[in-house]
Amino acid sequence: MTLRIAHLSDTHFGGELKPAVAAAIDAVAAFEPTVVVVTGDLTLNGLPREFLAAKAWLARFRQPLVVTPGNHDTPYWNLPLRALQPFDRFRRYIGPPDLVAFDAPGLAVRSLNSARGAQPRPDWSKGAVALAKLRAIRWGDGAALKVFACHHPLIDIQGAPVNGGVRRGPQAAAILAEAGVDLVMTGHVHVPFALSLSRSGQGCYAIGAGTLSQRTRGAPPSFSTIAATPEAFVVTVQAWTGERFEVGDEWVLTRKTTVGR
Repeated sequence: MTLRIAHLSDTHFGGELKPAVAAAIDAVAAFEPTVVVVTGDLTLNGLPREFLAAKAWLARFRQPLVVTPGNHDTPYWNLPLRALQPFDRFRRYIGPPDLVAFDAPGLAVRSLNSARGAQPRPDWSKGAVALAKLRAIRWGDGAALKVFACHHPLIDIQGAPVNGGVRRGPQAAAILAEAGVDLVMTGHVHVPFALSLSRSGQGCYAIGAGTLSQRTRGAPPSFSTIAATPEAFVVTVQAWTGERFEVGDEWVLTRKTTVGR
């Protein structure tokens, strides 16, 4: 049995790449995923009109959705609102910002909000993980594939144009690996990647999706697809050429154990 996941991120409505976000609907439908995971920064400045555009776009997907916010999904220029009610608009237009769960036969997807509206450090855009919330996640019984989603990469990605700066990120990665999580899906850096979070080089993988916005950082706009077989995860970058999506980079990641564990 092959499970399929579409992974999109960083659309930045208000600065979206309009042809790409429109074409992504049909490209995802053709892949026939079990679930679509969207890892934050749906908007550019957290404005109501941007959220309305993001909401209308999400409504066009025919598959179940797991959506988590990013740092741009706070009221970017409204400092009091960003500090006191950073995810009120996300909740109103999109859904719960934290602890979203999706289950299907052989699959469990969980999300946690790694973005913050304000922090006691100069760069508020960086991430943080609430470890108590992370430890409290229940994965259910018999899930052959466990997927965790948040906006910021839990560890810094070598060669990435920006870093997530995630407080307690390494501890979070260790907790997820201990829980048997297979895939940790994130956005934020606007370039796709796939790498192991475990010492063995197998088992728990970090998967990053690119951007579908005009805010590219040295890589074409893209989203990613993941096909999970009993032996491996095949992560394929669907790169935007300016006219259509075409296969870009691809990683084949060996599974540590087989389905049915």
